Amino acid sequence: MTHTAPLPDDSRARRNVRVLVMAQAILGAQMPMLFTIGGLAGQSLAPTPCLATLPISLVVLGSMLAATPVSGIMQKYGRRTGFFTGAFFGTIGAIVGATGLYLASFPIFLLGSLLTGVYMSAQGFYRFAATDTASDAFRPKAISYVMAGGLAAAVIGPQLVKVTADAMVIPFLGTYLTMITLNVAGSFLFLFLDIPKPVAPAHDAPKGRTRRELITTPRIAVAVIVATVSYMLMNLVMTSAPLAVVGCGFDKGNAADVVTSHVLAMYVPSFFTGHLIARFGVHKIMGLGLLILGSAGVVALQGVQLENFFGTLILLGIGWNFGFIGATTMLSGAHEPSERGRMQGLNDLIVFGGVTIGSLASGGLMNCAGSSPEAGWSAVNLAMVPLLVLAGGALIWLVMRPKDEDTV
Repeated sequence: MTHTAPLPDDSRARRNVRVLVMAQAILGAQMPMLFTIGGLAGQSLAPTPCLATLPISLVVLGSMLAATPVSGIMQKYGRRTGFFTGAFFGTIGAIVGATGLYLASFPIFLLGSLLTGVYMSAQGFYRFAATDTASDAFRPKAISYVMAGGLAAAVIGPQLVKVTADAMVIPFLGTYLTMITLNVAGSFLFLFLDIPKPVAPAHDAPKGRTRRELITTPRIAVAVIVATVSYMLMNLVMTSAPLAVVGCGFDKGNAADVVTSHVLAMYVPSFFTGHLIARFGVHKIMGLGLLILGSAGVVALQGVQLENFFGTLILLGIGWNFGFIGATTMLSGAHEPSERGRMQGLNDLIVFGGVTIGSLASGGLMNCAGSSPEAGWSAVNLAMVPLLVLAGGALIWLVMRPKDEDTV
């Protein structure tokens, strides 16, 4: 008589996924809010238009700098403590940002953005936390479901911008006060998270690979490259989009709608990305994501009508979803539990380092690379080409390598 292995019990993992989905929806709503108004608020405070997107760049820089410390906190004290830390800094960052707006101080506004980056770093670990108690079969779906929580954030965030951007005498001040509320209310969700603290390794336990050994593992290196390029290009184009929309004659409401369509496109595919990875393989989905990112640039270069902006940002969101979730899935299966804190912190340090560069370049390209908003928008999208070639080449190299134990 043939006995089949019992199916794994993912009940705890599913509960944690539900908590993380709600956190992604409530706390995560502040990210599309920031990316919608950050450049516009910066433009009103910055001494030169070239620095308009610097507030968004500082959010990403803060996330990069916080990645390793936040990962270390989670490795030592657990996910819950790390996520509470992120929400705390999100609150403080919003308070400081609101103060900068009230005082019309660009440096204070930038400091608030930098502190908010700690929250953004913690949010980036939601996707990894979803896999901590999940079986191998449920892992890609858990990542997808948590990322899908951003669907609600895509609706909530920009709509809150519409209601709050001009609600007070000082533009955008009401938006930052709303972000304070989101951080405080959303942090209570983490009380329901059920992820065990990592067990401290024994003195004689294997230490795992060093960071150098991890990052030079082919599968890990390619996962990090594709994740970095996917996120960097998404941020490069999205950061400039509100400035381009307004600069080409449309209003702030149109800019918010374009960002809404983009964030929806980032997260709607998450309902089936995990299933697509399970069926077709992670390499094909990552490759498809890179192709869709390239097509976003092609649409952008066809014109600056409102439909072009919608088409570009929708394709940008879908491409990011496939590339980033695919890379996260590949990475999560390429290291041991004892290497989790080391590898995940290193991954997000590199990813958000790249995103910081993209964000800084976005403002310069948009406002200073041409004589008009149209020319700046074209420069932003042409900058995608070399990075797509890098990521695509790395993925092809990995697929063409001889099959060994490192291949899924």
